[in-house]
Amino acid sequence: MLDITADQRRALRARAHALNPVVAISQNGLSEAVLQEISSSLESHELIKIRVFNDDREVREQYLTTICEQLGAAAVQHIGKLLVVWRPSPEALAPKSRRGHTEPRRSKRSFQGGTRN
Repeated sequence: MLDITADQRRALRARAHALNPVVAISQNGLSEAVLQEISSSLESHELIKIRVFNDDREVREQYLTTICEQLGAAAVQHIGKLLVVWRPSPEALAPKSRRGHTEPRRSKRSFQGGTRN
């Protein structure tokens, strides 16, 4: 499970406000196929909403915990039957490579001295 700060959570909730759910968990529950769909949606979008068609809050809370633990994501929000989940892209988590300081590239065109006629 990915931990996020309160400030990150607040910013992610604001970003998620306008999103529509991209995955639905039906009465059949959280199957392996649904987990794969959530994972691929997180790869594409990083921040997603999931609609859960289950009236039991405890079940929805368990789904959120399972999703975050198995997929390495962070629980952003659980409001009603909507779950908001975030997982940064692998590129965002990878450390930046440092190649050493280099001078900026210069144009290959050389300056032609003199005046134009």
